[in-house]
This record gives sequence, C-alpha cells and structure tokens, in this order.
Amino acid sequence: MEQLGTIIAIPIFLLFIVIEYFYVRKKHQSFYRLNDAITNLNIGVGHLLFKLLTTGLMLGAYVFVMQHFAVIHLKGITAYIVTLILFDFCFYWAHRFGHEVNFFWGAHVVHHQSEEYNLTVALRQSWMHSFLAFIFFLPIAFLGVDVLTLGICASINSFYQFWIHTKTINKMPAWFEFIFNTPSHHRVHHGVNPKYIDKNHGGMFIIWDRLFGTFQAEEEEPVYGITTPLKSWNPIWANVEYYATLFKKAKLYSIKNKLKLIFAKPGWQPQAFGGQIPIPEVSEQQKKYDKKANSINLNIYVLVQFAFIIGGLAAYLYHYENLSFLFSGIFYGILFLSILICSGILEQKKWAKYAEYFRLALIVFSLNALYYTNYTTWFYVVLILSVVFAVYFMIWFTLNQNNKYIFQLEKVK
Repeated sequence: MEQLGTIIAIPIFLLFIVIEYFYVRKKHQSFYRLNDAITNLNIGVGHLLFKLLTTGLMLGAYVFVMQHFAVIHLKGITAYIVTLILFDFCFYWAHRFGHEVNFFWGAHVVHHQSEEYNLTVALRQSWMHSFLAFIFFLPIAFLGVDVLTLGICASINSFYQFWIHTKTINKMPAWFEFIFNTPSHHRVHHGVNPKYIDKNHGGMFIIWDRLFGTFQAEEEEPVYGITTPLKSWNPIWANVEYYATLFKKAKLYSIKNKLKLIFAKPGWQPQAFGGQIPIPEVSEQQKKYDKKANSINLNIYVLVQFAFIIGGLAAYLYHYENLSFLFSGIFYGILFLSILICSGILEQKKWAKYAEYFRLALIVFSLNALYYTNYTTWFYVVLILSVVFAVYFMIWFTLNQNNKYIFQLEKVK
C-alpha cells in the first residue's frame, strides 16, 4: 500500500513530539505554544492531503524520464548509496532555490513561518513546494534508479530531517557537525537574524553548504520565523499569503519587472520603488503572534479535535485506494474543513462558531452514509457512537463560547 509508510510515520513523529513537549515543559515552557504547534501540525495534515493529488504526477514524470532517457541502470546497494547522496545534493539546490527565488520561496516560506522551533515545525510543510521543486530531482532518473529505491532514499532523508528541528540538543561531536546537518546547523537555517538568512540548506549533509559558500555556524540564539510575520493560524492563508503579496506588488510594476519579480530574490523591487529591501535587525524580545481561542476549554477542545483529525487522516489514508470517488472526495473535504475550522476557533473567527456545528453534522451524516452503503454490519454501532460524540462536542463547544469558562473562573475567585 502506497500510504503505509505515512501511516506508520504519523504515530512515530507524534510520539517524539509528545516526548519533547514533556521533556521541556518545566524548564522551557516557551518552547511550545498550543496555537502555534496545532497550526504546524494542521499545515502538515494539509501537506499530506495535497500529496495525494500530486504524487502520481511526479512519479509518472520520473518513470517517463527513467524509461526513455536513463543512461545507466543502478541496482542493489550501489543504487541506494549513490541515490542517498545524490538525492541530498539535489535537495540542497531545490532548497537553496526555495530561498533565493520568489517563485519557489512563495511555497517554501510556509515551513519558516512558525516563530517557535520544536519538532512540530518539521511537519509544517508547504502544500506546493514539493511539486514545484520536483524538477530538481529528475536527474536521478538518468541513472535508472527505480521508484522503490528513490522512495526509500527520499523517506530516509525526510526522517533524518525531522530530528534536527529541536532546541533540546546543543551540539553533536565535531566530526558529525562537519559532515552532517544537525539541530545547531538547522536552527541557523530557521533564524531571521541577518547573518543567518539563507544559510545551511543541506538536508542530511551540511558538506554541500561548506562547498558552495552557504554555511554559517550557530553563534547567538536565533530568532525564529520570517522577516515579515504571517500573524495568522489559517493553513490556507499560510500557503498563499506570499503569492498574494507578490500579486499586489506586480500590479504596480511594468511587464518587464512583473516577470523579473517572479524569479528575483525575495525582497527585490525595482530601483524606482527603492530597490532591494534590506534585511531588518531582529530582537529576542519582539512580540510573537499569539491569538488564542475564546476560553481555556476551547483550546483543549481544539487539541481534542486535532487528535480526531489525526485518527481520521490515518483511517482515510489506509482506506484511500478502496473508497469510491464520491466518499473519497467527501472525506478529503471534511479533513480540509476540519483543519481550517481549528484555525478559525483559535483566531476567534465568528464564522467558526457556525462552521463547527456544520462540520460535526457533516461527519455524522457522511460516516453513516459510508457504513450504511459499504459496512452494514457495523452501521448501528457507528450510528450510535457518532451521534453521541457529535452531541457531546456540540454541547462542549457551545458552553465554552464567549469566554464563559474564563468568567466562571472569575466568579470562583
């Protein structure tokens, strides 16, 4: 099953996130904020859903090039060693272009928007960057590397990059720091300090940055995020905001400068508009975006709903190939709607109050329609459980709107 690797990876990643959270909770409470962490993971859910639409196209293009233009056909252990190294070399250039070209940065910026640095940031992945950057990995097809070998090496690369998104590890041994990417090197990459901008692009190996002049050792603690903070928990806006900004700018420019803007370095503008925007100085004391839900209980509610989203995502991926087109589309939409509403609750959006009732009702209807038409043996069990849970969540959600829980605490005091 194509999705099996993802299904296995989800609980492993979440387990390490939980371990890191409890490890740092007493000494470093600022490492995690619920709203920021949930947003990172919500965007990660959207990334996996979007991959379902694009993976087939990317693999099809790769197989076509391999079958028609491969000059050799690597096999066995040689194929794995060469592919692992070459994949990371291609990743370096895809990643570097993702920082130095507006068109690619518009997608990759999503990964850098969090103002915290913890393991949830590793899962905050753009919905479009993998698809846009895929062309950088096509040279591997000329070596005749089969799709399975490529997929395993790509997974190893991704798994490796997960653990470097942490502040709990200071430095690795010197020899390791020289060859491999580490938490220290990658913290620099996520920093918005002027000297840290556009540094340390390697995935597994930092040696590429040393060779091509983009290496920067970690000195002072980085300030994390992007130079112009997103100030939103909305996963859709996170993925399109930079392109929307480019579009607004482009309307003011000539046709020549419109085209140049697409491929220019982030911060570029014509001389008539002031030229390249300098990288601003930053401070550890600068205020972070920290919008919370209306009440303490609603923050917990969002966390619980996210747990159900993860369970629903795993179930969806497991049954993906067996679902009809209709039900596949319905549950795909429900998952996207769920992560969007979670962000709306955290940002206290008025529409979220009504959308959440609709979502819960839609889940009950869709889930029971699926079981009624496909799994009749379990229909009544699912019907009872889904209705009970939906009613419970509706009551919970209703009672904790408009800061009622906070008001209750004030009365107790």
